[in-house]
Amino acid sequence: MESYRSDVVIVGAGLAGITAAFELLNQGKKVLLLDRDVREQMGGLAKKSFGGMFFVNTPQQRLSGIRDTPEQAWRDWQSVAEFEEGDRYPRQWAESYVYNCTDQVYNWITKLGVTFFPAMHWVERGMYKPGNSVPRFHMVWGTGHALSNVMEGQLLNHPKASSLLTLKFEHKVDEVLTQNGRVTGVRGITENTKEPFEAYGDVTIIAAGGMGGNIERVKQNWHKPWGAPPEVLLNGSHRYADGTMHDAVAKIDGHITHLDKNWPYAAGVHHQRPKIKDHGLSLVPPKSALWLDYTGARIGPMPLITAYDTRFLVEQICKQKKKYSWQVMNLRIAHREFAISGAESNEAIRDKKWIKFISTILFGNKDLVKDMIDNCPDFVIANSIEELAEKMNKLQGTNDVDVKNMKEAITDYDANIDRGFRYMNDEQLRRIAHTRQYIGDKLRTCKFQKIYDKSAMPLIAIREFILSRKTLGGMQTDMDSRVLSTPDLSGQQHPIEGLYAVGEAAGFGGGGMHGIGSLEGTFLGGCVYTGRIAAQHIAGRKLM
Repeated sequence: MESYRSDVVIVGAGLAGITAAFELLNQGKKVLLLDRDVREQMGGLAKKSFGGMFFVNTPQQRLSGIRDTPEQAWRDWQSVAEFEEGDRYPRQWAESYVYNCTDQVYNWITKLGVTFFPAMHWVERGMYKPGNSVPRFHMVWGTGHALSNVMEGQLLNHPKASSLLTLKFEHKVDEVLTQNGRVTGVRGITENTKEPFEAYGDVTIIAAGGMGGNIERVKQNWHKPWGAPPEVLLNGSHRYADGTMHDAVAKIDGHITHLDKNWPYAAGVHHQRPKIKDHGLSLVPPKSALWLDYTGARIGPMPLITAYDTRFLVEQICKQKKKYSWQVMNLRIAHREFAISGAESNEAIRDKKWIKFISTILFGNKDLVKDMIDNCPDFVIANSIEELAEKMNKLQGTNDVDVKNMKEAITDYDANIDRGFRYMNDEQLRRIAHTRQYIGDKLRTCKFQKIYDKSAMPLIAIREFILSRKTLGGMQTDMDSRVLSTPDLSGQQHPIEGLYAVGEAAGFGGGGMHGIGSLEGTFLGGCVYTGRIAAQHIAGRKLM
C-alpha cells in the first residue's frame, strides 16, 4: 500500500482546499493535497461557476453610489436564512462572514491578482421577505475559472511549493483514520489503478465539497416541506460531490447536519453536450418570459420572475402536480435576456474579451441562443401558439399542455403592455419596471416586450427542470473550522482532534451558515473564508 506523510493532509483541491494549502505554505507547513479528479480539473466546482461573490461596502459599491454596511447586510442575511433555535454555529459563522468578508476575502484575493467587473448584479432582492437590500453580487472578471486559476497559480508558484507541497490527483479518499480518539490521516484508492493508499498527517482538512452531484442522495435528503422530490432532477454540481466524505466523517462520530437545506435552481435544462448522467445547466431565466406550469397555465397568483427569491421559484414549481415548468418567450426576448450561469457558457467574460462582451450586451447573445435551440433537447420553436403547444406536448410525450391555457396567459400579458405603462396591472411587469431602474439590469432586460409579437418571431418554449447544485448543510465546525462531534444526550459536543472541514463540506461554515437560503455569491466567499481560518488556526494564529 502506498503511504504518504505530511504535516497537513487536505482532501479536495477545490477553492477551499487550495486556499487552505496556500495559507499553510505561508506558515511553513508541509502539505499533501489529495484530489479525486484529474489534474486538468483542479479547482473543483468553483472553476465552473459564474464567479459571483458577496461582499459588503466595497470600492465597487461606493463608486456606484451604493451605501452598504455590515449591519444592513446582516439584517438581510438573517431574513433569508431564517435560522432555527439551536443554530448556534451556523449563525456565528454567518455573522462572522458578513462582518469580515470584505477585509479577509475581497481585499485578500484582489492583492493576489483577482479582479472584478465594475458593475454588480442585484440578485435575491426578496419576494415576501427582505433579501439583498442593495447590489452585492461582485462578478469576478474571468468568472470562477479565473478565480480558481489565480489561486491555483499562487499555490503552485509559491516560493515554498517545491519543498513543502505534494499534489496527488485521481486519489479517492473514503475513510478517515483515527488512533486514540485523534484523526491521524485518511485512506482510499486511486481512481485509475484502484490501488489502495494511506496518507498520514498531524492534521487533516476535509475540503471535498458537498453531495449535490449524487442525485439519489439529494432526493433522499429532499426538503420535506417541498413534498416529494421531482421525478427529473438535473445535475448541475460536480461529478464527485457525492457525500463520500460526509459518510467517512460520520463513521468517526463527526456531526453531519442540515443536509435537507440544499440550494437547487428552478430553471435547469439538459446540457447540450452532456458529460455526466443527467448533466444540467442553470439558466438565468429571462425576466420578460412567461413562466408556465406543465399544463401551459401561468404559475401564480404571484408570477415567477428571477432576481428576487430563488427559493420561492423552486417552492412554487414543487407545489405543482408535475414538478417541471416551461418558459415561453420570443426570439427578441431570448437574444436580449437569455443567459446561462457558469464559466462554460460565458466565454466572453471567462476569456476576458471586452469587445465580445460589450457586443453581447448591445446585440444579444445570439450565438448562445442558436446553440441551445439547435442542440438542447428542451427547446422548441414555432410561429404560432397552437404550433408551439403541439411541439411542447410532443417533446414531453403527453397532452398536458392546453393551448387555451397558453393563449389566455399570453393574451392577458400582452394586453397589459398594450394599455401602456400607466395602466399595466401585472405584477411581472411591475417587477420588470423595478429591475430596469438599476443600470445593471436595464441593459439586459427588454422594455415591456410582448410575447406574441410578429416582428419578434419565432416563439420559443423552454422546458425547465429543478437542478441540483449546492449543499447548504454539512460537517458541523466550530469557529476555528474544527469538526465537532455528534451531540451527546446532554447536547454537548467537542472538537474531533486533528480534523477540520472547510468550504461546502462544512456547509460553508458551521454546518450550514446560510440557514435555509442564500443571498447568492456567498459560496465562493465561504470557501475562501473557511479555508483561511482553518489554516491560520492550524498554524497557531488567528485570522481576526
